Amino acid sequence: MKRVLTAVLLAAMAMNLGAGPALLATGSEQVQQAPIEARLKDTLSQLTLEEKAGQMVQAEIGYITPGDVTAFNVGSVFCGGDQHPPLGNSAAHWLEMYTTYQEAALQSSSGLPILFGVDAVHGHSHVAAATVFPHNIGLGAANDPELIYAIGAATAREMAATGLNWNFSPCVAVVQDIRWGRCYESFGESAELQKSLVKPYVQGLQQEISATAKHFVADGATLWNKRNHRASRLLYNPDAFKIDQGDAKIGEGELRQIHLAGYLEAIEAGVDAVMISHSSINGVKLHGHDLIQSLLKSELGFEGIVVSDYESIHQLPGDYRRQVITAVNAGIDMLMEPRRWKYAIEAILDGVKTGEISLERIDDAVSRILTVKYKRGVMDRPIKDPVPASFGSEENRRIAREAVRKSLVLLKNEGSLLPLAKDAHILLLGPGRDSVAMQAGGWTLSWQGTIRDEVKGVSIRQGLASVAVDSGGLVYTDPIDAPKADVALVVIGEIPYAEGVGDNGQLTLDSATAHKDNLQALAEAKATGLPTIVILISGRPLLVTDFIPDWDAFIAAFLPGSEGGSGIADLIYGEYDFSGKLPLTWPKTARQFGETIYKPNYREKDYLFPFGYGLRYGK
Repeated sequence: MKRVLTAVLLAAMAMNLGAGPALLATGSEQVQQAPIEARLKDTLSQLTLEEKAGQMVQAEIGYITPGDVTAFNVGSVFCGGDQHPPLGNSAAHWLEMYTTYQEAALQSSSGLPILFGVDAVHGHSHVAAATVFPHNIGLGAANDPELIYAIGAATAREMAATGLNWNFSPCVAVVQDIRWGRCYESFGESAELQKSLVKPYVQGLQQEISATAKHFVADGATLWNKRNHRASRLLYNPDAFKIDQGDAKIGEGELRQIHLAGYLEAIEAGVDAVMISHSSINGVKLHGHDLIQSLLKSELGFEGIVVSDYESIHQLPGDYRRQVITAVNAGIDMLMEPRRWKYAIEAILDGVKTGEISLERIDDAVSRILTVKYKRGVMDRPIKDPVPASFGSEENRRIAREAVRKSLVLLKNEGSLLPLAKDAHILLLGPGRDSVAMQAGGWTLSWQGTIRDEVKGVSIRQGLASVAVDSGGLVYTDPIDAPKADVALVVIGEIPYAEGVGDNGQLTLDSATAHKDNLQALAEAKATGLPTIVILISGRPLLVTDFIPDWDAFIAAFLPGSEGGSGIADLIYGEYDFSGKLPLTWPKTARQFGETIYKPNYREKDYLFPFGYGLRYGK
């Protein structure tokens, strides 16, 4: 080991902690398991200012080499939404990549290991063959704290199998407008859902890795900007982000009543990190806002890492040097600067030199980063023996299948058409009938997700067919077979998307994020004259008011993930009953976009389906 960890070993041995103290392996050395506070103090005293500044940056793997990590004592690296290991995308490739970067960190002058981050927001979903869980909006519909703990723990197991130790999840936004492209990353429109689910999710994740509550704060309250509607598909045009990265015009009461709930739960659970939002509150960008220090750190007592979001400090006033100084002084401990990380280090050093950043602020930031590395065992065992069998395991997929069952919401069931008999003959139509990619949505294999047939899992066609084949049932997929069928089942929905691109001011079945074949599939089903079941795969409610009179049954599946087909079949055939409840208000018209249970005089009858609505077979 390098200088710092050697000093830590000597300090720990000098503490006389009693007979037979535990020893933990760190590379080829043995490090005494001393109290974190004592080890931290000694480690910090050994670091140069340059080494401390290096700890405060996080670079994206496409823009930093292992040699750079060694040379600059970089504190963290991450895989962005569209980054993968250079040689392949299997779990083994990810582990190899992690090990290469971690070994490089251990060769730096400080010898400090890195935190390696990724957006595993619904399972370790950037890795091929991972278990892909329902997105958060579906988990909000399930509202099962024990289940979400199991999901967090399963996600952590799959991350640990690839070496990675920091998850940029969960998103604890309380979404107040379904036009927001990140709607599905939220548990729903009610702060009560965050109170129910955030703590067990964090606790499940932190069985093995660090979790991150994001995005501080009130990112779910940003207002729709009608003027920029035409720019919505221009990814890096600032005008594209009509509601994403926008402004929340709220008072302190609304901030505390609604949007702080998830952070209170996360901090109570001991969350390791909080990520700051791209957005603003009342015109002030949060990456420079005094709420970081006054509310998050001082009032709430958060002691973990405050990390910036992807290049978000660039939205602060001034040149780059000024942006770095402003962000650090606002209370950001680690700068997610994928490309400009070297310049960030230089700006930190120059800010200290000129007296614009205090040494106390630097030591506070580095202490928080090192404390997390100690707490999660990264300092003592930076390279662990992986458990490959935990990646994509049958147990994890069983948990995901249960999550699908509990997240589906039955919204209509005229004449008790559902459940179907297992020997029913089904005409299966629609663009989502055989697409695991649609089921998974955004943040799967890539940032915006994929529509290509490359996401591993069980499609709805496969799930239904696996039951029908053993029960005398049949599943047809060509409208020409309608005379042989008992019922039509149409799977429509949205194509995958993520932040920015997913912003949508129309939310119709043929709008920008909707699949182009939705209306054709519905027309084909209507022409058959068969009783019709519609399953909607989407990250949020879509406007279906004009269509639903033609449907005998209607299921909101949200984004059920890799085991969607199996979980849906479990309910379609009545092996289990529906239990999901809407985590969002379902509007009748576009005029109701942005209306939630927090609207004064909220009346359930005003909407197509109110918040909390959901049918069961038993009722």
